[in-house]
Amino acid sequence: MAPRPLPRPPLPAPALLLPLLLLCTWLPEFSCRIAVEDIIVPEGFAVNSFANGEVPMARSLALSGGDNGGATIVYVSTRKLTNVYAVIDEDSDGTGDRVVTVIDDRDTPNGIAWRNGSLYLAQIDAVWRYDDVDEQALRGEKLQDPILISDAFPSDPGHGWKFIRFGPDGKLYIPVGAPCNICELEDFGDIAYGTINCMSEDGSDLEIYATGVRNTVGFDWHPFTRELWFTDNGRDRMGDNLPDDELNIALEKGLDFGYPYCHTEGEGDPYNRPAGAGKVVPDTTFGTFKNCSDPESHQLAVQPLGPHVAALGMRFYTGTMFPERYWNSAFIALHGSWNREDKIGYSVLNVRLGADNRTVESVETFAGGWLLGDGDTVCGRPVDVEIMPDGSLLVSDDYADDVYRITYTQQEADSSG
Repeated sequence: MAPRPLPRPPLPAPALLLPLLLLCTWLPEFSCRIAVEDIIVPEGFAVNSFANGEVPMARSLALSGGDNGGATIVYVSTRKLTNVYAVIDEDSDGTGDRVVTVIDDRDTPNGIAWRNGSLYLAQIDAVWRYDDVDEQALRGEKLQDPILISDAFPSDPGHGWKFIRFGPDGKLYIPVGAPCNICELEDFGDIAYGTINCMSEDGSDLEIYATGVRNTVGFDWHPFTRELWFTDNGRDRMGDNLPDDELNIALEKGLDFGYPYCHTEGEGDPYNRPAGAGKVVPDTTFGTFKNCSDPESHQLAVQPLGPHVAALGMRFYTGTMFPERYWNSAFIALHGSWNREDKIGYSVLNVRLGADNRTVESVETFAGGWLLGDGDTVCGRPVDVEIMPDGSLLVSDDYADDVYRITYTQQEADSSG
């Protein structure tokens, strides 16, 4: 089935026209919306629309862990809108039955996390908590009485949108991106730019967990080792093939990951990086300020993911629906390039680890088709991934306004992987 043409959107208010025009100078041409039948997945897998294309600019995903009378609720954030949605699957059959706008008044509400019946929401400079959210969503109501958890974050819009998750230690992890393409990083109160931070769920005990992180919009903890893994977006304007976006591991608190002085370049084909750490590339802006070849200077990336691919959300696969070869591997959403001459990304990667659970054994494209065969027409941009209770994989798409559900339909075949 050919990608469906998009309807002409309503014109924005005049006050919004200038920023939108500026934005359109670097966004891919908005030309089509992919049909789920055209999403390419491995043999034995299938794709359906979980949100029926009814979630405008779908970004971060947060699965409710509540007992909702047989219903499954997935909260979906936006970045350029002020909305958060609840996609409600009334009978948990794998297709959402209705979409409820539960929040419509938060600026850049990209970061969301569900915990103990509450939804935590991170905008650029603050974190809020909404209580008893599932009950309100099921009633079709907007969430009431938000509680300010923390406003200790800078308001810079550049890389300022947040991705948040609760770690196995019960703390809320929240990044502060670099407010630039490439620059020296400064402190901001008790934290700093270019960091991953953590705090107690009430907002207390805010502290830096990792430094030298340019812009992470996805992280997760390995299901066995409980170590933090995260994606990081490399800088721009070093050429089409430099540097790579990265997959990193923080073995402990207090490690530095190199930005702005040291970057990563993968080996071989930029569109198909092999497993391996690649090589370190010093940033020419800073000369010999830092010896990037010194392994003590910063943490090396575990895996280069490709240049300008915009690696965003990631999850370790903790379900059992997929064949065993996928268990405990990482799924990573590549949003796709915006300033590379030849487009790259627009896919979902699967990264499998070695026996030590700290090195990469294989990297392959798991889902694709959002970039058409002409290499120029974009029909979707994956943002985040989430594992459902039945083991299926959700993928959000802020370009096609949808959330996809990927299932494995041949359990009896090759269950050992």
